[in-house]
Formats: sequence, structure tokens, C-alpha cells
Amino acid sequence: MEFAEALNLIRVVPDFPKAGIIFQDITPVLADPAAFSVVISEMAKSLHDVEIIGGIEARGFILAAALAGSLKKGFVPFRKSGKLPYQTHGEKYGLEYGEDKLEVHVDAFTPGQRVLIIDDVLATGGTLLAAIALARGCGAVVDRVLVLLEIDFLEGRSKIKERFPEIEIITLAHV
Repeated sequence: MEFAEALNLIRVVPDFPKAGIIFQDITPVLADPAAFSVVISEMAKSLHDVEIIGGIEARGFILAAALAGSLKKGFVPFRKSGKLPYQTHGEKYGLEYGEDKLEVHVDAFTPGQRVLIIDDVLATGGTLLAAIALARGCGAVVDRVLVLLEIDFLEGRSKIKERFPEIEIITLAHV
């Protein structure tokens, strides 16, 4: 299977999670072994000098954990508030449809550790902004993020570049 074929499996769900939102559902890609494998292989092409991979809840977890496993790297979850069992740092962020809070364990990263942060979709940029701030707050080095899909008209990229101009944003596909 080619990467473009895998992307064709992304399901567009109108009015989810609320009216007016067009949700990009990657679960059909994850369910198809060939598609999932080609997506992880495509993500691996973008990596260099990464020591650990962070994934954003929930679908970013899946992609990041699979990539970390395939590259024999560690995986760190960025979770929604109240989901992690140990002491955490937290960061509020805006969504296309509201506000939430992302957390990471206080000892998730070691100072100077090179981290790649992965999410499934870059929409408004809120979750990635929060994850970057959290990782850097732990002393990690974050100089790039990786997303499977970017929704261009929501301008999340420009929000990230405004706050973190040095961050490289690797996007595998655009909508």
C-alpha cells in the first residue's frame, strides 16, 4: 500500500464533536494493518537526533507509541488533566470547540533530552502548544513536532510559529 492510499482511509465526520466541526477520523487507518504500517514508516523518514517520543492524547498516543516501538525509543504520554497517577505539570490550551488542560509527569524528560512530539491532526495548534511548553518546562529540547494531518484553514501552524518560531513542524498531509 502507498502512503496516499492510506490517507484515503481517513474518514471525514461532519458535526463531531459538535455542530460545525468537521472531524478527521484516522481510526480506519489504524485498523488497516498495511495502512498503519505505511504511516509509521513515513513518519520514521522525518526523524533524526531524537532520544524520546511524546504523544498527545488520544490518537497521537497511538502513532507516537508505534513509532517509538519501531525505532526502539521511549514513549511519553501527554494526557488530559487528572489521568496521570504521579505528580504532573499542566498547561491549559484552546481547542476548535472549547478549552482543556494537558499534563505530563514532572519527571517525564531529563534536562537536555531531545524530544519529538507527535499528534494526529494539527488544527488550531492548542494541544501542540501545550505539549511543547510542558516538555520544555521539564528541561527537554523540542525543536520539531510531527503530525499526520494538518487542517490548513485553522492556522494552527501560524500560532505555533508565533510562540515558538524555531520549531520545525513536519506535516505528512494537508487538508
